Amino acid sequence: MELTMIAGGPCSTGDDDKCNAGDCPTVFATDQPDMLAVQGYNVARRTPDGESVVLLPEEVLKEAARARGWL
Repeated sequence: MELTMIAGGPCSTGDDDKCNAGDCPTVFATDQPDMLAVQGYNVARRTPDGESVVLLPEEVLKEAARARGWL
């Protein structure tokens, strides 16, 4: 699957304690029609096989919506 970052991404400073390895919560466009991919903080919650729940800062979602022309 091809991913293209549309919001979030690398931290601006290496000492941001929310982004352990320099990768912050991110929203990606994909090569699948009408599908986005997200990278976020793990949430302990039971989900169906193949699914998970992640936390994303609200501003990252707003940035993604603006990038897609939804806002």
